[in-house]
Amino acid sequence: MSPSTIAVVGAGLSGAVIGRLLAEAGHSVEVFDTRDHVAGNCHTERDPQTGVMVHVYGPHIFHTDDTEVWAYVNRFQTFMPYKNRVKTTAGGQVYSLPINLHTINQFFGKTLRPDEARAFIEELGDRSITEPKSFEEQALRFLGRDLYEAFFKGYTEKQWGCSPSALPASILKRLPVRFNYDDDYFFHRYQGMPENGYTDMVTRILDHPGIRVHLSTRFERATAREFAHTFYSGPLDGYFDYAHGRLGYRTLDFERFTYQGDYQGCAVMNYGDSAVPYTRITEHKHFSPWEEHDASVCYREFSRACGPDDIPYYPIRLMEDQAQLSLYLKAAHEEKQVTFVGRLGTYRYLDMDVTIREALDTARRFLSSPTG
Repeated sequence: MSPSTIAVVGAGLSGAVIGRLLAEAGHSVEVFDTRDHVAGNCHTERDPQTGVMVHVYGPHIFHTDDTEVWAYVNRFQTFMPYKNRVKTTAGGQVYSLPINLHTINQFFGKTLRPDEARAFIEELGDRSITEPKSFEEQALRFLGRDLYEAFFKGYTEKQWGCSPSALPASILKRLPVRFNYDDDYFFHRYQGMPENGYTDMVTRILDHPGIRVHLSTRFERATAREFAHTFYSGPLDGYFDYAHGRLGYRTLDFERFTYQGDYQGCAVMNYGDSAVPYTRITEHKHFSPWEEHDASVCYREFSRACGPDDIPYYPIRLMEDQAQLSLYLKAAHEEKQVTFVGRLGTYRYLDMDVTIREALDTARRFLSSPTG
């Protein structure tokens, strides 16, 4: 390969954005992906029977405060307005998430005003917990046992496959409690869905004469020597042939079914009760509210430990995994002609906007270096 030829491993958001910037700067870019489609886990396709745009690997909702990232995705796709309003079924009733004033009043049978609700929830919290270290302690301290057990305990056990007492407190910090009636799941300035799906958007990003895409193609570590540089967004441990063991992930199984009509009246319905085996049901036509469809495509979503042949979704990153992770991060740092990017390459949970931001920044750093 010529010195100006760059390898990009993975045709998801990280690989597509990096590849596009490098190609626009004059580099030849070869993109490799083991799957038979681009866009990674945000791959979308129309169901031929119902016409519904399906999020094949589970729903992806775009939300950001990053103006440049918002402008970037809109360059390749028209984003339609979309607000994520999540419902949850717990104890035989339906509530709104995140926990808000309506949720609190409904759950406790009260008519509290914002200041009253704030004081009420503070009284429910376990004040003996001064420095919460786990998810469970964080919830008990700031929500109290009743709300924790109704909305978080069972769901978290199903999602992560372990007790909430084994998870870091930082996970719960991402779930706000609102003392008003705002039921928008996200609080970002820009929110939306690509009109023709994420796969169409990523295909457009990769549509450049300097980019060649190789689908259904595995990239071997030794192949990196044939390129001036490699940007790797595959599994970090997989690149090193699992020399220090496999990093922990959760994977998802989907039980797909169709329904004639409107199945649940919302895009996402969580199930907080431990007795319900799935974590949620997603109804995909509601992710495109500007379209009309008589029939519906739904997914029951089950979470479990990720096996060697499964698709990794969520890095677990428990405390006991840190020593193993540090060995892989050290090995990655020592790879001089390889840059590890994205959710799998850095072993971090990343929202789509953060993935794109990091990809833009990574490509620009490379182009500004003496060898870029």
